[in-house]
Amino acid sequence: MPKSQSAAGSDITDPDSLQSGDGRKLSNFLCFAIYSANLAFGRAYKPILDALGLTYTQYIAMVALSEKNDHTVGSLGEMMFLESNTLTPILKKLESIGYVRRQRDPADERQVRVSLTPAGRSLLATDPAASLLAATGLGDDFPVVQKSVVRLRDNLLRATQGESEK
Repeated sequence: MPKSQSAAGSDITDPDSLQSGDGRKLSNFLCFAIYSANLAFGRAYKPILDALGLTYTQYIAMVALSEKNDHTVGSLGEMMFLESNTLTPILKKLESIGYVRRQRDPADERQVRVSLTPAGRSLLATDPAASLLAATGLGDDFPVVQKSVVRLRDNLLRATQGESEK
């Protein structure tokens, strides 16, 4: 498989040349491109979320709750790819500032249910991160790139799921 050019003009090297060492440059690693893009997103979100007194993880928890209110901590954790022991302190903080409500499920006391408060819904209604769409510079390609990254994530999870069960 030959080298090809990305839209930005940098070389994209096939996996065989990476193994031979010809293309073993950090700029050729998709995983590094995604990792560094994640860092760049963090930098872009930071001033917006700092002004709101939120961390990125708190913010995405609220966004997830806005999609479907009244999650169990476990189902919210699955949606966010977080363990409940990581998510619980985040939700406690959001509860203490008035954005979420946590309560035991009356049908199963072992479960904690989480929902947005009116204050949490109001905050999200302002769409604090709307300016970041333009900052990506992707324009009409944004949904295509987002779907491709989700497909990549899901494929990697499927490929590694069998390994974790061994």
